[in-house]
Amino acid sequence: MNADLSFRAGIKDVVPTLFGYIGVGLAFGVIGHTSHLSILVIAFMSLWVYAGASQFIIANMLLVHDPISAIAVSTFLVNSRMILMSTTLAQYFRKDSMLNNIGIALLTTDETFALAMNKLNRTKQQLSAKWQHAANLLAYATWAVATVVGAWLGSLIESPEKLGLDFALVAMFIGLVYLQLISDKSIKFAVQLLVMLFVAICLYFAMAVMPGNMAVLLATVLGCLFGMVIEK
Repeated sequence: MNADLSFRAGIKDVVPTLFGYIGVGLAFGVIGHTSHLSILVIAFMSLWVYAGASQFIIANMLLVHDPISAIAVSTFLVNSRMILMSTTLAQYFRKDSMLNNIGIALLTTDETFALAMNKLNRTKQQLSAKWQHAANLLAYATWAVATVVGAWLGSLIESPEKLGLDFALVAMFIGLVYLQLISDKSIKFAVQLLVMLFVAICLYFAMAVMPGNMAVLLATVLGCLFGMVIEK
């Protein structure tokens, strides 16, 4: 990764993260198939919902016949972290049109957000809409194709949990955290670890008194506030 912010650079920079999309996408496709979702439904979900964690949750909730209202609320809560991420990114696209900003917000994921944060370390805190669009669009297309292929493979695998496919999403997030820790030189390593520990403690206590999704959101917000305080 270098300081180039062109569309072509966005495609080049996002390629290493695509292996995560492919692995998790295949896993979701397989699990979606075992949850009795058709390839068409899986493809539509990947193009419309486009959220790895939420899609796993939706598939499981549909399998046990949870009401649509519960599925919608759960999906919103899980994806609500994207509000924080989009808000963080928005400041770098103030000079771009509203349409550009909406497009970026709609297709931003944990991976492309982390990629953008790493890119900032090499561009003197600058981003371009064309670079972000390139990364977002290629990731979007890769995810959709991977989930459809996974759905097809699902017909060949009887028990995906025995292969650890349900752990693929967790493994990807662990990789993202590791890359963030070793690549972001703007924040001291000790500070990053302190914030992570604070979030973990908040999450532990929050999960004792509220649903998991709400606990994650609360711990994330508290972690952001804590990080701002110790940085100041």
